[in-house]
Amino acid sequence: MRINFTREHAIGLLIGVVSPLVFLPLVLLILSFTQNTSFEYLWQQVVQFPEYRSKYISLALISNLVWFYLFLNREKYNYSYGIILGMIVFVPYMIYANWIL
Repeated sequence: MRINFTREHAIGLLIGVVSPLVFLPLVLLILSFTQNTSFEYLWQQVVQFPEYRSKYISLALISNLVWFYLFLNREKYNYSYGIILGMIVFVPYMIYANWIL
């Protein structure tokens, strides 16, 4: 089965890549409240240590599930496919940060 890369795929890919980066500060804010630490401390962990950055980005990737579910229910399958591709874009970095560094 051949799938042509369409505009909807590109928009889904863009949402899949940008959404975790936008939701990363929100994840850190929630963690700072639940762990009784400062937001600045968690942000410094993200900036300075790749192993922490990888874990926090993994948590932020959960935000893509909202978009995926939304587009799947509206039967916008090309957007959903693009969001999956956007999540796959993060895989090489996660492998690099967790096993190579």
